[in-house]
Amino acid sequence: MINEKGQVGIMHPAEALKIARQRGLDLIEIVPNASPPVCKIMDFGKYKYEQTNKDKLQRKHQQVTQVKELRFHPNTDIHDFEFKARHARKFLEEGHKVKATVVFKGREITYTEQGEELLHRLAEKLSDIGKVEQVAKLEGKNMGMIFAPDRSSKKKSEKKQKQPETQGKSDK
Repeated sequence: MINEKGQVGIMHPAEALKIARQRGLDLIEIVPNASPPVCKIMDFGKYKYEQTNKDKLQRKHQQVTQVKELRFHPNTDIHDFEFKARHARKFLEEGHKVKATVVFKGREITYTEQGEELLHRLAEKLSDIGKVEQVAKLEGKNMGMIFAPDRSSKKKSEKKQKQPETQGKSDK
C-alpha cells in the first residue's frame, strides 16, 4: 500500500479503506493482479483532472502533417508547371508533405519518361526546402513522387533571417 507521503506497508483492504476515508481521499487499486494487490491513497478527482490537462497539452503541441497532392500531365506547359511548383513550395514551407502525381490518359502511358522527367524537374526546383521521400514510381496510370519538408534547411534559413535583424540593430 502506498500513501501520498510514502509506503504504508501491507495491510487488510478494509483497514486501508478506513484510513483513506479518514483522510478524505480515495483508495485506488494500481496493480490488482499482484500478490498482495498494490493500492494507493490519493484524491482520484485531482488525479483525473491533472491527467486530462496533460492530454490537452500533448494534443496542443502535436503537429498534424497532411499530404497535399498536385496533379500533372506528361505534356504540362511551363507556366502551369511553375504555378504548381509555387504551390508545392508553399505547402512544404507550411510543413506539409507533397505528393506530385503525373496522370497518364489513354495512350499517354507510352510517354512515361516525360512524366519522370517532369517529376525530376520538380524535385530540382524544391531541393532547397524539401527532400524526396519516395522516388518516382509508376502505379497503374499514375506516376507519383512524395516530397517531405527538409527540417535542416528550414533551420538554416531561420538563422539567416535572424542575423540581418541583429546586425541592423547594432548599427543604430
